[in-house]
Amino acid sequence: MRRSRPAEAALTRLAPHFPHLGAPFTASAPLPGGDFPRQGYDTLVRALRGAFPALDPALLARLARAYGTAAFQVLEGVTEEDEFGDWFGAHLCAREVDYLMDREWALTAAGVLWRRSKLGLRTAPHVVEALDVYMAARRA
Repeated sequence: MRRSRPAEAALTRLAPHFPHLGAPFTASAPLPGGDFPRQGYDTLVRALRGAFPALDPALLARLARAYGTAAFQVLEGVTEEDEFGDWFGAHLCAREVDYLMDREWALTAAGVLWRRSKLGLRTAPHVVEALDVYMAARRA
């Protein structure tokens, strides 16, 4: 198995200038939220349903698919759907957008709807505009 990924190759070349970088690790490290067994999706959804029983099961399943165990961070402190803020269609709410802006550096509706998800496939143009307005206001 070839272990050298493009990013690791670049970091290897930079390592002499940045000794604190340490050894390459991305080939074996899980992505954020991916720290559960390969066959553990159903167990994760059950855990989310247990932790957030008042929330829509379809929303919890989508968040589990999108964020893995990080879905707990997206939902932290939420007890009912009223606490999600504005809804932008396709089960996308302001709370999730805030998470994406804060944790994944999303800056625009396109970044949320196309780069970090494919929710743009189910989002009307007027909703995209509303999401861009919301994100611009939050950045300001």
